[in-house]
Amino acid sequence: MGQSGIGSGDVDFHGAKVAVFVDDHILVYRRDDRPDIPFPDMLDLPGGGREDGESGAECVARETFEEFGIRIAIETFEHVRTYPNWRGTGDVALFFVCRLAPERLNEIVFGDEGQDWQMMPAAEFITSDRAVPHLQDQLRQYLKI
Repeated sequence: MGQSGIGSGDVDFHGAKVAVFVDDHILVYRRDDRPDIPFPDMLDLPGGGREDGESGAECVARETFEEFGIRIAIETFEHVRTYPNWRGTGDVALFFVCRLAPERLNEIVFGDEGQDWQMMPAAEFITSDRAVPHLQDQLRQYLKI
């Protein structure tokens, strides 16, 4: 499943996303509803674009902190898959998972990106018509459903 070294800074990638699990629920947020961004008003996972040559785990750790105000140790993130950029061109994207204890949710301070956040059953995210499709695919493959 995971590929050794990938996401550790030795592959060119555009960005990285993470499914943050607490039991069978994942951390999601609803994107801003603006016409100038991809997937407006849709459910999304933490993550985003790579900065300054950071590794995949560093990228999702930074993005999770920026978006949710929660610090998660880099070694907690498990690289699961490298997949084609959803735009169909350019560098690949990385998909990670991590698991948190329920009490860690008390640390969340939602940032200024997005409308709101929630914990959602992973199966519900996969079947929602309001979730970012390529992330649904990555989560479905990870869960093998």
